[in-house]
Amino acid sequence: MNHYETVFIATPVLSEPQLQEVIGKFRGIITENGGQIVAEENWGLRKLAYPIQKKSTGSYYRIEFTGEGSLINTLETQYRRDERIIRFLTFKMDKYAIEYEAKRRNQNAKKEEE
Repeated sequence: MNHYETVFIATPVLSEPQLQEVIGKFRGIITENGGQIVAEENWGLRKLAYPIQKKSTGSYYRIEFTGEGSLINTLETQYRRDERIIRFLTFKMDKYAIEYEAKRRNQNAKKEEE
């Protein structure tokens, strides 16, 4: 099993329930194809560096997961087919990135406890 991270930008005109539906769809694609979600983060509505499809903002969402390489093709095909997704990026994490993310999650958990 490989460790991956995917970030996608959804169109800013989606309501909160619609955004949750999009997130649930991609969570489902990962789990239905043998992947296991490790961590998720909603980065919220952010300004884009440049306009994409005449939009200057987008809703960012990050998912860290494990899975086989064939899962990536399925996931990215679904990103391309969904008109609510403006951009996406998926990459394989190396051991240093995995360690960094684990350390960052632990620090965030400690801050939330305090």
